[in-house]
Amino acid sequence: MAEKKQVPLRLNEKLYNAIAAWAEDDFRSVNGQIEYLLTECVKQRKKDGKYVSETLDESPEFDIK
Repeated sequence: MAEKKQVPLRLNEKLYNAIAAWAEDDFRSVNGQIEYLLTECVKQRKKDGKYVSETLDESPEFDIK
């Protein structure tokens, strides 16, 4: 089994909270959710050679209460 790399990651509070809620819904840890989302993005890119979003470099707007 390949060794996992540790990567420091800074997220704004709204993004972290959104990912944490999503992770809870999917019965994952926040770290596991981030790893899952990144894996899915890489699979999608390999599949069609494109990023998931054309606006990937733009800051997202969160409508979180």
